[in-house]
Amino acid sequence: MKTTLKLEEAAVFGLCMVLFAQLDIAWWWFPLLLFVPDIGMLGYAVNTKIGAITYNICHHRLVAVLMAIVSFSIGSQTGLLIAIIIFAHISFDRMLGYGLKYTDSFKHTHLGTMGKK
Repeated sequence: MKTTLKLEEAAVFGLCMVLFAQLDIAWWWFPLLLFVPDIGMLGYAVNTKIGAITYNICHHRLVAVLMAIVSFSIGSQTGLLIAIIIFAHISFDRMLGYGLKYTDSFKHTHLGTMGKK
């Protein structure tokens, strides 16, 4: 099952690259912006609860879906870029085992405990 889930995330990441290519934006923006959603980790400088909240906001697919819907409806290419980057980043993270965080520890995610075998 773990391999199937990683393949699913790889497919979503690939779709994000295809969607990005449809935008009239230089290709180098994709790798440059790919890790911007990790800014949500800054909340961990306060404590694990705030860190989990800020991380999860920046790594939640609902945020990307809402951004895509609003951006598509108003014709905002910048908004679509942001939505695609969020989707791509989430898929990349999930391929590596990084999931949404619980408030007790950075390593405790909805995918399980990171580093635990």
